[in-house]
Amino acid sequence: MDYYESVVMDYLRADRALFVNTECCIQISRGHNPDKGITHWYCDAVVADFRSETVFLCEISYSLKLAALIKRLKTWNDNWESIRGALARESALREDWLVRLRPWLFVPSGEECVPETRPDHHQLLTALSRLGNGSPKFIPRITPLEMVQPWRYCSWDRIGEIECCPRHKCNKPEWVPEAMAK
Repeated sequence: MDYYESVVMDYLRADRALFVNTECCIQISRGHNPDKGITHWYCDAVVADFRSETVFLCEISYSLKLAALIKRLKTWNDNWESIRGALARESALREDWLVRLRPWLFVPSGEECVPETRPDHHQLLTALSRLGNGSPKFIPRITPLEMVQPWRYCSWDRIGEIECCPRHKCNKPEWVPEAMAK
């Protein structure tokens, strides 16, 4: 686990309706040992949300370029049905939950960066819109890493990603499209 992943995991676990499996291996082909190549991925976390009966594939990126994250999302989009099948088989996830399977991306918002070093959100959003030739198989949820700082949410009883008091600064930034904010 990277140095900031534990902060994201604490954020996820603070919502008592979420159950988190960190460093989860998603293995397309059956077997005891994951094959090399694109037949398996270690996802930062697979999260079951019992409130919305949704499963999230959580990925955390600190990069300002987001190229590796975009590559991962493209590969997932190209193998989406196999990923759903692998999660059903290996993690015993029910099909009615897998219908709502989607990535949950934790990326820097760049609000505290100087303009020259801000993350390229335009590149990320453009790449997402081009997945599957303009018909992506998922709409990810996006949460800025700055929102997961422990002083910005109720750490013992966080309830979803709701808007709360202005003191907590938990509203998503304007660059996150509405469909990707919830």
